[in-house]
Amino acid sequence: MLRPPLLCAHIQRTPAKGQSLRWGSLQTRPASSQIKPVELHYDKLVPPDGNETRNPLVILHGLFGTKRNWGSLSKAFLKELGRPVYALDLRNHGTSPHAAPHTYEAMATDVLHFCREHSLTNISLLGHSMGGKVAMTVALDPELPSELLSHLIVADIAPARGALSNEFQGYIRGMKKIEESHVKTRQEADRLLREFEPDMMTRAFLLMNLEHPTAHHQHPLKFRIPIELIGNSIPDLGSFPYLPGERTWEGPTLFVEGERSKYINKHNIDAAKAFFPNMVLETLDAGHWVHSERPNEFKALVTNFIKSH
Repeated sequence: MLRPPLLCAHIQRTPAKGQSLRWGSLQTRPASSQIKPVELHYDKLVPPDGNETRNPLVILHGLFGTKRNWGSLSKAFLKELGRPVYALDLRNHGTSPHAAPHTYEAMATDVLHFCREHSLTNISLLGHSMGGKVAMTVALDPELPSELLSHLIVADIAPARGALSNEFQGYIRGMKKIEESHVKTRQEADRLLREFEPDMMTRAFLLMNLEHPTAHHQHPLKFRIPIELIGNSIPDLGSFPYLPGERTWEGPTLFVEGERSKYINKHNIDAAKAFFPNMVLETLDAGHWVHSERPNEFKALVTNFIKSH
């Protein structure tokens, strides 16, 4: 699996026993009440018993990623947990629709809509980086149905506010240059992107979003993601919808950090504890991409956490 170094830049009400999931009460936060959810594309793995809706694991990728990044781990999770696994393409990523705004509130609205449309209950929600912030936003939504979320797993990101590093705008400029140059091969695209990103693995990850717009490969390559929209959204992606003390989710929460990563640190760990008082923090010998650098250890942490809570 690809291992870019630093790519991608939070209320539980206990229901009465037997209480059903009340989707009819779901509303978005006032600030996002005008957001229209998009229909997210997804990959689904179903256990031998045919269960598609009970206790699923739902996976959210990071910035510039897709559901395909989680293919191998999804199969491993299915085997270990024996429950359905859904890997989603968030809005403006992969094959999901393009739509503004590209904010955490909007992406959380999409995920909640997806769970409703697919009748999912008692989900374990796993997100990496940007997807981790989306997962935390879902957990803290004031109108989260009481039986929707059973476990929250956040991979190497904190519920913090702060500007993303300049490298992300560099990626956007590099993608724009590739499209403006009308290149027809990935080799040409990689050569142009080298000006903005020296790391070969990071370039390869970004170029996974490059495709021929038609079956006729004589046409220039295009990025499947809306470059301008995502570029304009970079400031929003460094933020987080809530302040510590504003909301809490008291369900079982696992944070997994990379020992060589900067995203979870002494400056923001207290905020994570304030939002998620029943959190545990595990550390792997990895950078930001903990799940691809240490897939077996990451799988073990996640599956053991879900099985034991």
